[in-house]
Amino acid sequence: MPSKPNAASRLVFLAFLLVISAAAANDDAAARRTMEQFAGFPASDDGEGPSSDFHVDSEGLQRQIDELASFSDSPAPSVTRVLYTDKDVQARRYIKGIMNQLGLVVREDAVGNIFGRWEGSEPGLGAVATGSHVDAIPFSGKFDGVVGVLGALEAISLLKRSAFLPKRSLEVIMFTSEEPTRFGISCLGSRLMAGIEELAQSLRKVVDNQNVSFLDAAESAGYKLNLEDLHSVFLKTDKYSAFIELHIEQGPILEKEGIPIGIVTAIAAPASLKVDFEGNGGHAGAVLMPARNDAGLAAAELALAVEKHVLESGSIDTVGTVGILQLHPGAINSIPSKSHLEIDVRDIDEKRRNDVIEKIRQSAAHISKNRGVELSEFKIINQDPPALSDKSVVDAMEFAAKQLNLAYKKMISRAYHDSLFMARVSPMGMIFIPCYKGYSHKPEEYASPEDMANGVKVLALTMATLSLE
Repeated sequence: MPSKPNAASRLVFLAFLLVISAAAANDDAAARRTMEQFAGFPASDDGEGPSSDFHVDSEGLQRQIDELASFSDSPAPSVTRVLYTDKDVQARRYIKGIMNQLGLVVREDAVGNIFGRWEGSEPGLGAVATGSHVDAIPFSGKFDGVVGVLGALEAISLLKRSAFLPKRSLEVIMFTSEEPTRFGISCLGSRLMAGIEELAQSLRKVVDNQNVSFLDAAESAGYKLNLEDLHSVFLKTDKYSAFIELHIEQGPILEKEGIPIGIVTAIAAPASLKVDFEGNGGHAGAVLMPARNDAGLAAAELALAVEKHVLESGSIDTVGTVGILQLHPGAINSIPSKSHLEIDVRDIDEKRRNDVIEKIRQSAAHISKNRGVELSEFKIINQDPPALSDKSVVDAMEFAAKQLNLAYKKMISRAYHDSLFMARVSPMGMIFIPCYKGYSHKPEEYASPEDMANGVKVLALTMATLSLE
């Protein structure tokens, strides 16, 4: 594992910020140049932090967010941008264009994870990475994920404008398909980067709801894959010395408490289930109630059982959602012969979450028996463990917030992100910024220019600090 940032190096960086004012007062140009060369930042005139030029182009960032939102398969203000569709391809081209404008070295891997790299003075060291995703579920908003990509690129631009000189290379990543919209696989790109072999195998045969295979969809977007290419996406554990993701909170806490920065200490453990029931069906008028084997009612009963088991867990951190419930044939005058549920269960405690999943399984079997329907499938699609933010990254984020005089709150992420999987190959941390009423995955999603600017500055200073380790 790469060496972790330490308190001593941050104290040296802080000493740099303080010594600068004394050097300036004595007009000691030699000392000033020496300290600038060490830390990378031009000397501040007041000794209170980075150079006075350390400001975010908020108007430019908002303009880019608005332009990216125009690549959508649904009308404004909603955004729909699904993996490997034409709008997704246009968005990818847009991101690569900004990376090129910033002078970054741009590359893509076999599934379309996009990387923009600023070479440091010691490029052989593990790089400091940041990034997020730009795909969007149907009829969602324009800030989820996007702030972590365009905001990261603005952070790089900010450091370049401030004449920062990175030691470790800095890299911005746009991850492929964080959302599970098309193939039912969340964090597809980062899962592969984390080296999850089961995913590489499943992508060989997975299809979307139009029966288009993953490989064919990828080829339509310009990524012609051989099956062995999937393994080329896997990362080595020394590739990055740290990974930091900037993201809207997707919850109301920061806005409600008036705190500009959230420092994420852990990401909750998510799991996804697919459940199918099959009954006899029949005419809604001709089949009497005692003779029915209604797959739809079995699904409804299981949906209520999910709520029951979650509430009985004893923790407010346990949550469960039946996000998909489909009936076949889907006619008002036909008894459902088939039902399909997709269930999301999350918790910061992996054992407690797994206990809820087992109770859901037992309920599904019990309902099947009582209602005379077949439980034709009960499948755990993913059952990921939680991830803890690395202390070295948390310390660097706290240091940055303090230097910028920004209040912050340590908190957990109940939503999960590409950071969950980057934690398997790199020390990880996340920066949250407030969003309006905690809204996300809906058109009303919003983050103010001021909040985004605060997040970008904390991200930039965190990357700068970790780059100098």
